Amino acid sequence: MTPLALTPPAFEPVSLPEARMFLRLDGNDEDSLLGTLITAARLMIEATSGRFLIDQSWRIVIDRWPRGGEIRLPLSPVSAITAARVYDVLGAAQPVAATALLLDKTADPPVIRMAGELPEIGRAHGAIEIDVVAGYGPTAVTVPALLRQAVLRLAARWFEQRGDVVGRDAEGLPAEIIALVAPFRRVRL
Repeated sequence: MTPLALTPPAFEPVSLPEARMFLRLDGNDEDSLLGTLITAARLMIEATSGRFLIDQSWRIVIDRWPRGGEIRLPLSPVSAITAARVYDVLGAAQPVAATALLLDKTADPPVIRMAGELPEIGRAHGAIEIDVVAGYGPTAVTVPALLRQAVLRLAARWFEQRGDVVGRDAEGLPAEIIALVAPFRRVRL
């Protein structure tokens, strides 16, 4: 199974005005740097938590339909299946009926269950593509407050300490950030 990012979030879970207010900055001279740090912090929090914060489009590519009738997604949370297609022997994409795949959003990780007739695959690799929306929602207010606070505090830390800690934080986030993310981390056995 290969997840491919299609479109990034339309905006970040923490806005520039929020970050400026948190850092007590009066001007907007360093907005470019601050914006970059917010994006980097979001990516770090998403990687650490195993959760996508703001809605973004992803494609799941698999070789064949699973025997058990379930596809456990490597993305979380997932709110919708937007399209699905199967490539036939000639390499043409055949749409999968919307009723043939059911998304269980409450499962963790999310699960797609086969519920109807599915087209036959026609190639050995990458025969099935399923497009999904991953994230807590389309706006910052849909993101859990602890995760938003983790993004804000991490971006502020990097802004205030200007490169002195970014490398170290990539190896292991500070305890106060981990504590904010901990309730959302996906446990792997």
